[in-house]
Amino acid sequence: MQTINRCPWPGSDKLYIKYHDKEWGVPVHSDKKLFEFLLLEGFQAGLSWRTILYKRQNFRKAFDNFDFNKVAKYDKRKINSLMKDAGIIRNKLKIESAVTNAKAFIKIRKEFGTFDKYIWGFVDGKPIKNKFKSLKEIPARTELSDLISKDLKQRGFNFVGSTIIYAHMQATGMVNDHLVDCFKYADC
Repeated sequence: MQTINRCPWPGSDKLYIKYHDKEWGVPVHSDKKLFEFLLLEGFQAGLSWRTILYKRQNFRKAFDNFDFNKVAKYDKRKINSLMKDAGIIRNKLKIESAVTNAKAFIKIRKEFGTFDKYIWGFVDGKPIKNKFKSLKEIPARTELSDLISKDLKQRGFNFVGSTIIYAHMQATGMVNDHLVDCFKYADC
C-alpha cells in the first residue's frame, strides 16, 4: 500500500485531510467561493481554522449559502437572529463585518466586473508558486498580503488584516504553499 505524501498540518483529522486534498491551494475564480472564504476567514480571526471548518455547513445555512447579495441586505433583526445561532461563531462584530464586507464586495464587483478580476489582479492572474520544504518556512503574512489588506480596508472591508488575507491567498490558490514534497504541490 502506497503512502500519500502531504503537508503535515492536517494530521490524521479526516475533515482537515479532505480540505487539504480537495480545496486548499486550488485556484478559486468563483466570486461566490471567494466571498465564502473571505467570510469564513474573518470569523476565524483569533480562532483555529479547524473550528471554522467544523462549523462550515452551519455557516453555509446561516449565511444563505454565502450569497453576498443576500448577506449585504441583512438587517438588525437578521443579525440578532444570527447571534442566537449556536452553530456559528456568535460574535456581533464579526457578524456585522460579514454584512459590511458583502456590501464592499458588491462595490468591487461593480468596479471591476468581478471580485475575481480584482483579487487575482494582485498576482497577475497566476498563482505565486513558493518552494517551501517545511512549515516553519511559510510566512503568516507578506508584503503582498499587507498591500491587499490595506486596499480592502480602504474599500470598506473589516476583518481583513494581513494575516487573514494571506490565509485567503493560500486557501484560494493565489499562492501555492503546499510543501514541495506534498502530492498537491504540482497540481496547484
